[in-house]
Amino acid sequence: MLEKALTGSRRYWTWVFFLLAMVGVGFVNYLYQFKNGLGITGMSRDVSWGLYIGQFTFLVGVAASAVMLVIPYYLHDFKKFGKIVILGEFLAVAAVTMCISFIFVDLGQPMRVLNVILHPTPNSILFWDMIVLNGYLFLNIVIGWMTLSSDRKGIKPPAWIKPLIYLSIPWAFSIHTVTAFLYAGLPGRHFWLSAIMAARFLASAFAGGPALLILLALIVRKLTKFDPGKEPIQAVGKIVTYAMIANVFFLGLEFFTAFYSQIPGHMHPFVYLYAGLEGHGKLVPLMWASSILAVVSLVLLIFPSLRRQEGILAAACVALFVSLWIDKGFGLVVGGFIPNPFEGIMEYWPTTRETLIALGVWALGFLVLTLLYKITVTVREETAGIEIEH
Repeated sequence: MLEKALTGSRRYWTWVFFLLAMVGVGFVNYLYQFKNGLGITGMSRDVSWGLYIGQFTFLVGVAASAVMLVIPYYLHDFKKFGKIVILGEFLAVAAVTMCISFIFVDLGQPMRVLNVILHPTPNSILFWDMIVLNGYLFLNIVIGWMTLSSDRKGIKPPAWIKPLIYLSIPWAFSIHTVTAFLYAGLPGRHFWLSAIMAARFLASAFAGGPALLILLALIVRKLTKFDPGKEPIQAVGKIVTYAMIANVFFLGLEFFTAFYSQIPGHMHPFVYLYAGLEGHGKLVPLMWASSILAVVSLVLLIFPSLRRQEGILAAACVALFVSLWIDKGFGLVVGGFIPNPFEGIMEYWPTTRETLIALGVWALGFLVLTLLYKITVTVREETAGIEIEH
């Protein structure tokens, strides 16, 4: 089926070459980083995780779009997700590809990747993060590809794929939980030292990933002859709504714990992010923008009469996605480093080269997604959307 990605309209190839150009720009800047070191980034001794790890953290959540479709479709026999579940599985493939790529560029020397394999340390959370990320990538590639291949032939998927599907459900939860433990297990960082960090990660994941999937499904419907279906999109919209409510609730719990306890170590990161601390407040506008967008998205999603209008649903998903990107992909990571353990403040902002490398990784992910969706849409158009009993 790979050959289906090699044919397409002028618009398709224009988009592909644009993404390739962005990947090229990112790669050239990565080579400069490889030669000169991570000193070209905005990171420092005080802020050792920046844009790269922030994007990795956020994209782990985007991969959740698959499990939020797999559970209703395979466990609860909600067959209306039949057309859209493959889109979620391939979105997970693209998201995890970007996650691994962001870890790769953050390491500085790529040879260090081999240390996790050559010198495994099971007592390290990073070791388990490698296991769950690569395992989830493998599961979604195999499940998505075999399911699509069977649909193309008009037959049921092979029986051995069912255990992998069921395994992918707890595995999806594990990638968010283990990533949250990377933060929650650091006792010197009060902002991350929270028992509900994993719960926050799961709530934001189950909102942000499906929100992006809704936008992609609407784009696929508009640009191709394949229609994922209005009812499945609305059902995913409900999932996004409930998950976003939980996400905002959990954030409120963090605020209460920090400010009611009046423990300075817990309060200062929140003060820095939302009001500025000792004259430093680079992230204040971003965090307030995230909060406003979160409220706007919830207003548009909570009321069914608004959510049923796909134009409003799309706007709500964009607002929600950007809000979570700022909060989880930037504020959560940087906020944990400020102030440092000596109560000093060293602010962080990504450099131009760092940003271009990050954009190159995003372009790589969207290139993978574009090729997979092109194959999927072509197969679906050939089979006229006929669903095979899975």
